[in-house]
Amino acid sequence: MEGIMGEVIWRLFAAAAAAYFLGCFNGAVIISKYILRDDVRTHGSGNAGLTNFHRVFGGPLTLVVILCDVLKAVAAVWLSVWLVGDAFGWAVLSKYWAGLFCLLGHMFPCMFRFKGGKGILSGGAIAIMIDWRVALVVWGGFILLAALTKYVSLGSVWAGGSFPFISWICYPEWAVVVLAFITGGLIIWQHRANIKRLLRGTESKFSLHKKQK
Repeated sequence: MEGIMGEVIWRLFAAAAAAYFLGCFNGAVIISKYILRDDVRTHGSGNAGLTNFHRVFGGPLTLVVILCDVLKAVAAVWLSVWLVGDAFGWAVLSKYWAGLFCLLGHMFPCMFRFKGGKGILSGGAIAIMIDWRVALVVWGGFILLAALTKYVSLGSVWAGGSFPFISWICYPEWAVVVLAFITGGLIIWQHRANIKRLLRGTESKFSLHKKQK
């Protein structure tokens, strides 16, 4: 029994560590700071996310940010499934486990002074990796709200808020539900300033054109 528990613990720890460090590779920070030599966190909202990057820099490099943040989430989930899911039959749990730690790395990257993004793009990729039903609710509401209101943050709040509830419906297992609520709560917490601006009516609307400097 002790041997089995030891195996479980080290695999969970390895999956968490790998997912966190993969999450730390923030596309917006890496491209702006090391390629453009102009840290995105010193502009606009100060957030190291896709929306702020697009507003500040625009251009084809936005697609590179998207690719980076999606691929790291996919890699984190696949690695966790291999380490934990395949070993113990916890395929779904391993996806939620990796998703949480990948987003922690994205939001609080140790290599960038713990100042990262809000996790929507990576979180969306994780939702797709988990289950098409989860992705449909999260992405469907996000796209609809963002398209109708032009507030990306409103769609993002929907994504964070709906994620634990659709997860609960699809996978009513306490461990999965706990991880889903923590993950969704983190996303909403990262958007707390946006929520305040939405309530005040001062939130910026999304535009396909970058802001002029």
